[in-house]
Parts: sequence; structure tokens; C-alpha cells
Amino acid sequence: MNHLLDANTLIEAKNRYYGMAICPGFWQWLLLKNEALALSSIAPVMDELTKGNDELADWAKENAGFFHITNDDATQEAFAQVAGLVADQVPRMKIGAMEEFLAGADPWLIAKAMTTGATLVTHEVLNRDAKRKFIIPNICEQLNVPFLNTFELLHRLEARFVLLA
Repeated sequence: MNHLLDANTLIEAKNRYYGMAICPGFWQWLLLKNEALALSSIAPVMDELTKGNDELADWAKENAGFFHITNDDATQEAFAQVAGLVADQVPRMKIGAMEEFLAGADPWLIAKAMTTGATLVTHEVLNRDAKRKFIIPNICEQLNVPFLNTFELLHRLEARFVLLA
């Protein structure tokens, strides 16, 4: 896998610009790129998505192979490294920020990217002054994990959604 998708990339796509009814090609493209090992996500992201009761939750359940496990030894070790980095930064962050971050899928995404050499795809934006919450790009930058957003991914992988009427 070359790219790992954050939950927000799928949620934003469904809710805004690539709604499943208006742009089914996007969702088919994701699955084709997954088969080609160009992109995927992880089980903790699937867990977040399937808490909902909507078409994205259904899509995630129907495409469970899109989401990779994170309980392998390498990912567990990388998670410990992510958690250690976050713990070191607690004094400058809002109270509870570390617990909130470590309870979600984000540290697992970063850990999986570290162990696979993948680029993380997120809509979060680098903000070195963030103190309210830990954000993926800040942690990625500190751990030399590459990241980009959905639109950069679409350009990189030369996505084309063509209407054939």
C-alpha cells in the first residue's frame, strides 16, 4: 500500500464533493486502486466509519478488505513510538489532548504508515502552533512520514472520473 486514508477523507468525500449517489466513480476508483495496492486504510478507521448508520458505514462493511489490521508487531512498536512522541509534547497541549488522540485511529494510521512506507492522506493541515489537539500532519512531520490531502492524491494517482452518457 502506497497511501493510507484517514477517516476524514472518506467522510468529507461522502458528505460533500463525491457523494455516493452523485459520484459512484470515486468509490469504484478507491476499490480499483486498493486492488492495485496503491491505497487502503486501516481497521481502526473502519471502526470509526461503521459506528455510523449511513451509506459510508455500509460501504466500509461491504469492503472490509480495504482496511488493514494494525495488530502486527511492527505496527504495535511504531504505535509506541508515536505515543512516546505525543507524551513528550503533553505540557504544551490542552489537557486531555493526548488521551483523545491516542484513543482514535490517527496514531494507528501514522504507525502503519511508518511500518509500510506509505503516505498518509488526510484533510488535516500542518499547524505547528496547534495546542488544542494533536493533528496528523504535525506528528507525521516530526516522524518523517509523508502526508498529503485527497486532491493531491487524486492528481498523484491521475484519477479520472469521466461521464459516459
